[in-house]
Amino acid sequence: MAENDETGQRIGVDAPDEDTSAAAASTPSAAADGPPIAQRSSLPMRKASTMPDLSRFEAEQADSSGQKHSSGEAVVGESAQADFPESATPEADSAEADAAGTGTRAADTPGVPLGAAAVTTASTGSHRASGSGIAAPEATNDPAPDTAALSARPSEEEVSRRAAERDDAFTGKPVMARVFQVLLAVFFPIILLAAAIRAVTSPLFLWVEYHRPGFPADSFGFSTEDRMTYGSYTVDYILNWASPRYLGDLVNADGDQLFLDSEVGHMLDVKLVLVISFAVALAMLVFAIAACWYLARTYPGGVRRSLFAGALGTLVLMIGLTVTAVIGWQTFFTQVHALFFTDGTWTFRADDTLIRLFPAQFWMDAAITVAALVLVVTVVTLVLTWPTRARREKSRLAGEAARQRRLDSLTL
Repeated sequence: MAENDETGQRIGVDAPDEDTSAAAASTPSAAADGPPIAQRSSLPMRKASTMPDLSRFEAEQADSSGQKHSSGEAVVGESAQADFPESATPEADSAEADAAGTGTRAADTPGVPLGAAAVTTASTGSHRASGSGIAAPEATNDPAPDTAALSARPSEEEVSRRAAERDDAFTGKPVMARVFQVLLAVFFPIILLAAAIRAVTSPLFLWVEYHRPGFPADSFGFSTEDRMTYGSYTVDYILNWASPRYLGDLVNADGDQLFLDSEVGHMLDVKLVLVISFAVALAMLVFAIAACWYLARTYPGGVRRSLFAGALGTLVLMIGLTVTAVIGWQTFFTQVHALFFTDGTWTFRADDTLIRLFPAQFWMDAAITVAALVLVVTVVTLVLTWPTRARREKSRLAGEAARQRRLDSLTL
């Protein structure tokens, strides 16, 4: 064996360098009976690296992941790092390629940091992850919404004030109910007066008036039957849609024209005034019925209060008119006619047909009848709507029940 060693030295390189001898000296020898162990080449080795050891980087990444989550930044998971390994530098890339051919670990190669590739992978992992289907957050230029006013609670005084206003608006009387109450109270005397006048302008009242004891007879020859016949034509004309010929073509027993043209003209004026008045009163009556229905549903007790106020106003008005008529009937009669008719169109002679059919006593009795009807209905209305304690309590309970129903409907 000594000879072989010496022979090997003789046939070896003439001038082996010291590094090779040192490497051979440090290499462990094989057994005496085993094959010789191959020595590493003394040629310069290229730097190479394999898959980087990520054990230390994973520990560091686990420590820093909590901080990134708390700051709101996007964190790329370990799966992205494992799926997309990157080398840190071009030298590391070449080292990985060389390591594939030589089988040398990157840790054995001097000059290549152990965690360089892993750090580079972590820094670029977010870009690779976004490219592989993981959406990366996009930066926007929209200003952040100001939500400070939403979280600011108003003061206790403001909260109390708003609550009081809301309660007042809910428990208070609706505006429409107030309007309907006022209009119903105002329309009540007009409707009642028109109804009383319509009751007087009828053949029934005419018959009662002509046949009542003490009614003055016609000094120019009309009998009671003549008055009923001609008077009925007059009343029918002011209530129908006939032309003025309805009265203008009437003749008396002698064949003379019964009504003068001036009388026919005045009755036409009376007809227009009554038709318009009755039409307005009818529209008010329809509105009053609708207002009563609305108030009964939304404001219990509103109908009673409106009718009571209207009846009270009607009573005051009728007392004033009655006193005026009693004090000076002729003045009262003249002022009423002057209010609706033109001067000179409603004055006639004592022997004209209208004066013979409707003397002054007739108009006095008609006014008394109208006033009596209005007063009776007014008194009955006052009695039925008088605000007694029981009625007020009933209205209060009904109002509370209605408000509770409205509240329940709003909360559903």
